[in-house]
Amino acid sequence: MDKQETEYDVELERLASIVESSDDAIISKSLDGIIRTWNAGATKIFGYEADEIIGKPITTLIPTELHSEETEILAKLRKGERIEHFDTVRVAKDGRRLDISLTVSPLRNRRGEIVGASKVARDISDRKRAEALQKLLIDELNHRVKNTLAIVQSVASQSLAFTEDPDTFLTTFSGRLQALSRAHDLLVRERMQGTHLGELVQAQLSANADGAEEISLSGPRVTVRGTLVTHLALILHELATNARKYGALASDESKLSVKWDRKAGTRDTLVFTWEESGLSGIRPPERTGFGTQLITKTLDANGGSANIEYRPQGVLVTIEFRVEDEGDITATTPARDSSSAPRAPVPLSALEGMSILLVEDEAIVAMDIELKLEQLSLNVVGPASSLAEALDLLDRTRPDMALVDANLHGERVGALADKLEAMQVPFAFATGYGREALPELHQGRDVLAKPFSDARLQNALRKLARTAFDQRPPDRTDIPA
Repeated sequence: MDKQETEYDVELERLASIVESSDDAIISKSLDGIIRTWNAGATKIFGYEADEIIGKPITTLIPTELHSEETEILAKLRKGERIEHFDTVRVAKDGRRLDISLTVSPLRNRRGEIVGASKVARDISDRKRAEALQKLLIDELNHRVKNTLAIVQSVASQSLAFTEDPDTFLTTFSGRLQALSRAHDLLVRERMQGTHLGELVQAQLSANADGAEEISLSGPRVTVRGTLVTHLALILHELATNARKYGALASDESKLSVKWDRKAGTRDTLVFTWEESGLSGIRPPERTGFGTQLITKTLDANGGSANIEYRPQGVLVTIEFRVEDEGDITATTPARDSSSAPRAPVPLSALEGMSILLVEDEAIVAMDIELKLEQLSLNVVGPASSLAEALDLLDRTRPDMALVDANLHGERVGALADKLEAMQVPFAFATGYGREALPELHQGRDVLAKPFSDARLQNALRKLARTAFDQRPPDRTDIPA
């Protein structure tokens, strides 16, 4: 054996050692796709021992729908081409589908002839899962930010609707924004995983406690999460603001007692009481304000309830709620004959008397949209804050149109969209998510991206009304033909 052959054999042994110790799957195959060698890394990734897989076709590892991929690889190898790494999917012995980064190179004999291929496969399933999680988190962050902006917009609109002068509006709106800010600080501190109810109460009272002689807080350590944090922050702010203006926080002789505990016989229902005492001359307000509506409607949206008693010597508020421990509308109307002339827009006056199903799980946003719809003389069906409630409403009535949130407390609305379509009820989505989050069969529907302006809402309603009139032409002369 000459020196050159000896060096060649030594090099082969060195390469074989590297192959055998590699964590990557290094596999060789013939030009007809039969597996010839199999290293320990391949066993670790795919689960097959060498004696189980050598001699079998490489397609054993390839999903059926990707067999054409192997045909293309073999064709390139016969031409001497190297296939740079690319991401694909392979199947393990136990049937699991694995995300794989793959590199394929031609194998040559001593005469330089191509006799097969070497494949280096790296399991990137963890990376793919991390990428999917990252996308999920970004989508969720995007949703939360847009939902928060929608809440701010709605709070501003409602604050304006219930005040009579700019100075009062500025004061009330700023106070509500600060309440939201304090709640957000608590959530950030807990990495958006929720906050403890006691800390939420203290945070809202600390900004309204000037002049209070005595405040009593008592209750177990309970974690509140999600939109309930925002809702309770605003509820506590309204209670504290009223107490500072007219009640227990405005008098040194008065007392404020705040208590909470789990409802007897339940694990997920909390009873929260706010009691002001030591006052005099307390009478119920002459009209229902934003604060009272906010308390009742936000609790109702969270499966809770509220009772407010105005007593001569004070106020008692008892609420129950569940706790968990734990742009422009995109034109997407159906395609129609390009020769048909564009339809005249429906005037806003034509909306009068039409019925609309409103599906929205954020109570404050629902309050604001409902007010805007009623100002346009539409008859609001709902609002529904859950999928079950919306489906139940459709069992009992057929609205002229619908405006649907795309995500109801984590529930997807595909079944609702299917039912609306089957009933021929025109509808649009109102959501902070992107179009990809819509039900797959309804991603061509119009979308109102939160937060949206009055003009965008009106434009959406006019488009829905046009579709409704086309489907069920009413006997009205003010509707354009």
